[in-house]
Amino acid sequence: MAFDALMSERNVTRAAIQVGVSRPAMSAALSRLRTLLGDPLFQRSADGLLPTARARDLAAPIAQALRQIEAAMVRQPAFHPETASLTFKLGLQDYPTLVLLPALLEALEKSMPGVSLNVLAFNDRDAAVDLLDAGMIDVAIGVLPGNTDGRILTRPLLRDEFVTIVSTDPLATRRAMDLASYLDLQHVLVSSEGQLHGLVDQALAQQGLKRKLALTLPQLFAVPAVVARTNMAATILKRVALQAQASHGLMLFAPPLALPEIVFHLIWHRRSDSHPAQRWFREFIAEQAVDL
Repeated sequence: MAFDALMSERNVTRAAIQVGVSRPAMSAALSRLRTLLGDPLFQRSADGLLPTARARDLAAPIAQALRQIEAAMVRQPAFHPETASLTFKLGLQDYPTLVLLPALLEALEKSMPGVSLNVLAFNDRDAAVDLLDAGMIDVAIGVLPGNTDGRILTRPLLRDEFVTIVSTDPLATRRAMDLASYLDLQHVLVSSEGQLHGLVDQALAQQGLKRKLALTLPQLFAVPAVVARTNMAATILKRVALQAQASHGLMLFAPPLALPEIVFHLIWHRRSDSHPAQRWFREFIAEQAVDL
């Protein structure tokens, strides 16, 4: 249990609290583990305890064994969402906030009036891991983090493709957009992580081409309104464009270059994997995503 707690918390004090022992007792347990396994297991850093390669190899089998023991010895009470009164903490990137959150709230309001949501926004994909480690959220929905490291579990949730949006004026008579027309336009880049190039720029660079960027911004919400009031173009995910099309009078085109599909994942911490309420909440989110 000491190893599993250290792996999930990356902090001796928090691991001790999770297990229910003192900090010195947890430190002593770590020393015994290091001696037993002949490996330092965790190295101190500015970001907390970083697991060694040996610790990462051990993390999944030890966690699985502990969950099996827990399931055999402790029968957790059933969760009844229709009578529950609690708040789930949900981390969201911009896209699921626009596309999925309204459906989640509608379904909760209809059948689970005692269940509420506390939503935290995050931009950088790896911020979801930090929020889960700190216990600030129960589950996140976003692009797959760069390093899940065994303690973070994921499940594909939503897929979408890119479309290019423009105001109706510049290309009102066109039914399609060729690459030359695309490159003639001024473009908006959405980069939640503050980068000055995106997937479109990478795809163009492979052909030795470059587009003209007139604006970069981190918020997806603002893009349709900006495009509607200017001669700029933006290449964004299709569901967002469809939601904005009618209200902003936009035209949608297939981008004239091959772009990958984007997958958003359900992301949660291993320590909450078997908790009945948390498990129900994850399945509830997945059910609403299926309808999209």
